[in-house]
Amino acid sequence: METSTRLVTGSELLAMGDIGPCELIDGVIVRMSPTGGVHGLLESRLDRRLGTFVEDSKAGWCLVGEIGVYIRRDPDRIRGADLAFWSMAKLPDGPPPGFIEVAPDLVVEILSPTDRWAEMRQKLDDYFSIGVGTLWIVDPQEETVFVYSSASQRTALRTGDTLIGTGPLNGFTLSVAELFEF
Repeated sequence: METSTRLVTGSELLAMGDIGPCELIDGVIVRMSPTGGVHGLLESRLDRRLGTFVEDSKAGWCLVGEIGVYIRRDPDRIRGADLAFWSMAKLPDGPPPGFIEVAPDLVVEILSPTDRWAEMRQKLDDYFSIGVGTLWIVDPQEETVFVYSSASQRTALRTGDTLIGTGPLNGFTLSVAELFEF
């Protein structure tokens, strides 16, 4: 007996409402665990600092909370970014009500204790395949921010280093020590 699983589209996922943290991987809903306290603190801290910079400079839009970003269609793949930034040039009218089909300038992913680097590698590949400019992976256990300018070029920033915005985020700085100050 053959079983078939009907693939879900991004539109269908959006219409389901709040079903909890998930991503859509090639038409299949993949559920994710809720994040922990440290993850939430780091996401909040980055959003406050980067979001304030973005608003003050009117550079664009800084969004948090597993923002749905289309990677591809048919079958649909939608990644949920912890934090993402779009410049005014990319979203001149502001964020749309649904999942976003324009590549962010910056994606920030914060590692949870259960995250695997193999899964993160796939996310890196996905984000860069659609033209994301920069990706920051925040590793709370190592107190390190990995800055990727491509899927294969990364710089590791640790205490004593400063996270520096590029392109439309030129002028943004954040001490890595301050980020991980608990």
